[in-house]
Amino acid sequence: MRLSAFLFLVAISTVLAGSITIKTLVFPTETSTSLVEMVPLKPLSLRAFTLCMRVATELSGKREIILFAYRTADYDELNVWRELDGRLSFYLAGEGVLFSVPELGALETHLCVTWDSTSGAAALFMNGRKSLTKIYKKGHSVRSNGKVLIGQDPDNYLGDFDAKQSFVGEISDINMWDSVLSASTIQDMYSGNNVSRGNVLDWETAELIVNGEVEVITREL
Repeated sequence: MRLSAFLFLVAISTVLAGSITIKTLVFPTETSTSLVEMVPLKPLSLRAFTLCMRVATELSGKREIILFAYRTADYDELNVWRELDGRLSFYLAGEGVLFSVPELGALETHLCVTWDSTSGAAALFMNGRKSLTKIYKKGHSVRSNGKVLIGQDPDNYLGDFDAKQSFVGEISDINMWDSVLSASTIQDMYSGNNVSRGNVLDWETAELIVNGEVEVITREL
């Protein structure tokens, strides 16, 4: 897909008068054209990861919502979804792993997913609370040379978007590490305490390429 209109942004958080300000992406309407590409610090060649974000949406009912998409030329390497039935899930190049958790809503949720190839251990954290552990894709590797997209699910490489799967709402603080963070570190992150920034995706310094009807606002965390 040709990116016809784009804006380079640096999502830099600053500390002012004891508070933290952060860039936030607002997707106001359902479209097949609004998306943000997030440029990683290094290739997503991964055998373990922690992926975190803050998200709020008023979309309800039987509707899929894409929360995060990493696509290579051949595969959806890593997608995070809200499913039709409200469960949250992530997919690594094939069948996914799903978690029955409280539904997302208009109140902001801090969300993390973790996975380790050696053990296959997969888990989800909502507002610092950990789900049960599931065994998923043991021995798998996430492959590099793809694009990270927020707001749309590409059914082929950077194209063929479906408005009925698009994200509508507010999303921010997207960070990714090439290891599984401890539960206590994720709890600290949810509480707003200082933790090491993502070494794969770092929201503070990330280059963002914004397309379509996406508003970038600054707010206090």
